[in-house]
Amino acid sequence: MGKKNKKKSKALRPGPTVWNDNGALTTFKPEKSATDCLTVKEILKLKDLDDFTRALGGNKKAVKKLLDTIRYQRELEELQIELIKLQQWVQKEKKRIAIIFEGRDAAGKGGAIRRFIEHLNPRSMRVVALPKPTEVEQGQWYFQRYINQLPNPGEIVFFDRSWYNRAVVEPVNGFCTTEQYEQFMLQVPDFEHMLYEDGLILFKFWFSISKDEQLRRFKSRKRNPLKQWKISPVDMRAQELWDKYTYYKEEMFYKTHTNYSPWIIVKANNKKEARLASIRYVLDHIDYDNKGVGIQTTLHPDPNIVQRFHRKVRQVD
Repeated sequence: MGKKNKKKSKALRPGPTVWNDNGALTTFKPEKSATDCLTVKEILKLKDLDDFTRALGGNKKAVKKLLDTIRYQRELEELQIELIKLQQWVQKEKKRIAIIFEGRDAAGKGGAIRRFIEHLNPRSMRVVALPKPTEVEQGQWYFQRYINQLPNPGEIVFFDRSWYNRAVVEPVNGFCTTEQYEQFMLQVPDFEHMLYEDGLILFKFWFSISKDEQLRRFKSRKRNPLKQWKISPVDMRAQELWDKYTYYKEEMFYKTHTNYSPWIIVKANNKKEARLASIRYVLDHIDYDNKGVGIQTTLHPDPNIVQRFHRKVRQVD
């Protein structure tokens, strides 16, 4: 008799310890390999992080990233549920909320706005991202075109950049005169005080990133065809004009930060943490109906990520 050909079987990595359906510990035995056949149900049964790491081939960095993403998605979902409650309260009470997102180019303003609005009712919410002013608008009072975009009763408006273009972007890039800049800086506290007295709820976020992180994000945008539209001539000069941006944004904070309209600094090198913290800040500062009922996460923002501006605060940028 001829010898039977024996197929060499690939050695399987020992499976991790998991909890079975009866609540007892057992060894997970993969049919092919541990990295090929883990299901979501099996992942959720893994006893500890070491088992998870072995199941994914010992890549601790990948495991941490996956766990961070799972935690982020769970917390984001619960906070978005709270945002829906907030919006329903705004509609019911005919409140007006305006949330301003400012920051250097590539700071993550647009991504944060998308997480805010992802599940909101579009009929009582708007995102305002105005292009450069027309010839007619250039002859108007500077605030006029922004007044037209303020929220109506029962509405939340998100400003992806705002009237504060004149405080930083325009003077840095030479888009306004010194006289126009100085006039704006004198008028804006009074303008915002009128909004406050009229009952409008205003939040002003500054997303703060480091120079190295901004450069990394610019390079990522250039490589990604889905993000190349985000690169503009102004963006291309942002690194070169970094110190000039710093000067004007500091002047903006000192002259336009008030008790009735404070600047809220968000450390945004970590996009996910910045998004969660900014949502938490808004939720934490409004007393809407059924606030925090039925959720498993906190509504208090991390003070290491988001805080009111004051001169002694060390900023990322």
